[in-house]
Amino acid sequence: MDIGGHRFFTKSDRVMDWWLARVPLEAAGGPVDLTYHQRSTSLDPAGRGTTTGPGMLVRERHSRVYYLRQFFEYPITLSIDTIRKLGLLRTFRIGLSYLRAQAFPITPEENLEAFFINRFGRRLYETFFKDYTEKVWGVPCREIGAEWGAQRVKGLSLITAIKHALTSALPRRRGNDLRQKNTPTSLIERFLYPRLGPGQLWETVADEVTAAGGEVHFGWRVESIARSADGARIESIGAVHTATGERRTFSGDYFFSTMAIRDLVQGMGDAVPANVREVADGLVYRDFLTVGLLLKKMKVTVPGGRTVKDNWIYIQEPDVKIGRLQIFNNWSPSLVADPETAWLGLEYFCNEGDELWTRSDADMRALGIEELERIGLINRDDVLDATVIRVPKTYPAYFGSYTRLGEVQAFVEGIPNLFLVGRNGMHRYNNQDHSMLTAMTAVDNIVAGRTDKSNLWAINTEQDYHEEKTGAS
Repeated sequence: MDIGGHRFFTKSDRVMDWWLARVPLEAAGGPVDLTYHQRSTSLDPAGRGTTTGPGMLVRERHSRVYYLRQFFEYPITLSIDTIRKLGLLRTFRIGLSYLRAQAFPITPEENLEAFFINRFGRRLYETFFKDYTEKVWGVPCREIGAEWGAQRVKGLSLITAIKHALTSALPRRRGNDLRQKNTPTSLIERFLYPRLGPGQLWETVADEVTAAGGEVHFGWRVESIARSADGARIESIGAVHTATGERRTFSGDYFFSTMAIRDLVQGMGDAVPANVREVADGLVYRDFLTVGLLLKKMKVTVPGGRTVKDNWIYIQEPDVKIGRLQIFNNWSPSLVADPETAWLGLEYFCNEGDELWTRSDADMRALGIEELERIGLINRDDVLDATVIRVPKTYPAYFGSYTRLGEVQAFVEGIPNLFLVGRNGMHRYNNQDHSMLTAMTAVDNIVAGRTDKSNLWAINTEQDYHEEKTGAS
């Protein structure tokens, strides 16, 4: 199961090359020996990856919105199919609303609702964006910062989506460029995916670390962070093993934190300035649980009776709690033992401790089955097995004390051997390649002796993907 899912796409040559050095593309048409599992990849002296086992697959992105008990292509465009399903009157009103938004945009664009309306019009926003987004975050879109849209909906508007749909329909030679640097991020059509899921990459990296003499410790929870007497540096961390209760101190020269900022600051104790503690305590996270359902088949199929080809389906229906549906078969055929079955991930967005989070696994399985059957996607008699996985602090939220995050950033700037990287580490809803770039850039800074960390925080902050500029890599 992929808790995500994690599309491997990037416009950074550095990140792409790093991925492919460790999990190379599979040879087309050749048999794959899955017995290699974790240690399928090795690096030759030049740093190139070689594989005789499972590698990177090239996948076609396909996702749709499920609304009015019908499928709509995503990203949404006013195509003939969309107009037919919405009806002429609703489509006409959407068109007028879009023209009004272009003539009279909301300024200043201070929240996510204004962000969506300015790019799609109020009618299309309320039809296809509002309910799903508010399921994800649990608050109205007008209470979420516009910066979330700027980072996650790269260069996308109704006009760019229509243009992309029209050009995609024209005969053209796609070529072999998987980087798609001239395509807005939200419209990326192809991506890489490790045959055995994202964990395959990190198992390979862990092997690489240990082979070089490094250590990887699992199951340790950081409880305290010790600073030098003058507070200028981090000296060590105190950790407890979650299974055995053993306690250890880990010392180091440099420290990289991907843990939630709230937990990081709490771990530093009373020496943290009051304003920084206040900001950290006020940061909000959205939690997440997945109900995995294994089915004989889905009720909705493609010709030939096979499972639909979507990677995921956004559930816009307001009468169910499910937010998104993943179909793991379509990420990699090796994620399911029997390719004739359908392996689904029902995604529910919640807050740790709320009514959804505290339901028993049995109740969550029953809810997932009932909701998918109610909206016509499955028959309960086809369910073979089910499981429930909970993930706390999945999404850093762009409300709460987020607008004051700069105070935390300024505090960390004063600790030269501490680097905040990754999604929760920086409280930023980055794609995985941006998270990797923050870590790579932090190492660059150490090697170069650079103490200013502003270049880490500059990654993925612009309205457009910072690497879309000509010549960037």
